[in-house]
Amino acid sequence: MGVSAERLGRVRALVQRYIDRGEIAGAVSMVARHGKVVHFEAQGVSDMETKSPLRTDAIFRLASMTKPVTSLAVMMLHEEGRFLLDDPISKFLPEFKDMNVAVTNSPNERAAAGFRLEPAARPITVRHLLTHTAGIVYGTSGPVADLPKQLKALSKSEDVLADYIKRLAALPLNFHPGDRWEYGLSVDVLGRFVEVVSGQSLDEFFRRCIFEPLGMRDTFFYLPDDRIARLVSAYKPKDGGGAGLEKRTGLGPASRTGRLFTGGGGLAGTADDYMRFCQMLIAGGQLDGTRLVSRKTMEAMTANQIGPLTLSNPHHRNYGFGLGFRVRREVGQSATLGSVGEYGWGGLLGTYFWVDPAEKWWEF
Repeated sequence: MGVSAERLGRVRALVQRYIDRGEIAGAVSMVARHGKVVHFEAQGVSDMETKSPLRTDAIFRLASMTKPVTSLAVMMLHEEGRFLLDDPISKFLPEFKDMNVAVTNSPNERAAAGFRLEPAARPITVRHLLTHTAGIVYGTSGPVADLPKQLKALSKSEDVLADYIKRLAALPLNFHPGDRWEYGLSVDVLGRFVEVVSGQSLDEFFRRCIFEPLGMRDTFFYLPDDRIARLVSAYKPKDGGGAGLEKRTGLGPASRTGRLFTGGGGLAGTADDYMRFCQMLIAGGQLDGTRLVSRKTMEAMTANQIGPLTLSNPHHRNYGFGLGFRVRREVGQSATLGSVGEYGWGGLLGTYFWVDPAEKWWEF
């Protein structure tokens, strides 16, 4: 495959250094080129209390690596002629009509809440949601501050996505649609959009139209009983900045009969499953003779769609954003090595993938 075995050995050494320093409990790393897997290895443990060795078929909570799957679902429906990318989302979700934007008050203005409302300068479109330029944010900054976080904290697994999205639509936007890029809950809205346009639950659409055709047999919103033992524990740095890790809590049980299928997060799956998803992307929307989207759709999804707008994360210098992925604009001043056109995303709990079409690489 034109890959240096000696250089691939550095992957194991690097991961082991992270484990030895107590920064991670373990990792599954996987690399493919020209459609062939050239590296697939598990290191460390799946749980630090039981010391169970991590296996290559371990199941990880994918968190925001759910978003590219939802974006693909949207574009599959787009290919059916169900909508245009610049259609207002309110055409399908009327709760998003006549949105307001929160504008921070000047220090000399009197206000109890810290911001005032003004009508949005333009409607939210499907494209705005796919590119995180809709003003629907996670609440890490700006005038809406903690409102989205509070909403998320109140959500329960027995909720349905329709009710959650209606509550989200009642919040003001953090900025006028199209004015800037800010990561957030846009893809949760798209999950509901997929349900309305397709007439299926998001879970059902994923299963029937994406996972089964691609052979992704271990990827679910809620794990079946026979998969629970393979779910790894999630960890974070100890509070207070101490050395070592502590187990994350509040992630919910491993298996439950929930009904809340959010487009922005919630899937769990294996490295091998997600690699099949990546192989479909790099092959122009098809895998093993099964086509999900056209080559032209993949070209649009992996092209910069936000013009000169910039991503807020300093690690994403010189990146734009496509229809579901960050996209490298140029090599200079980027925080990592790679090629123009490389794309991918990551998840809060430690998952990460990227695809480099120039080198025929896809990695997880």
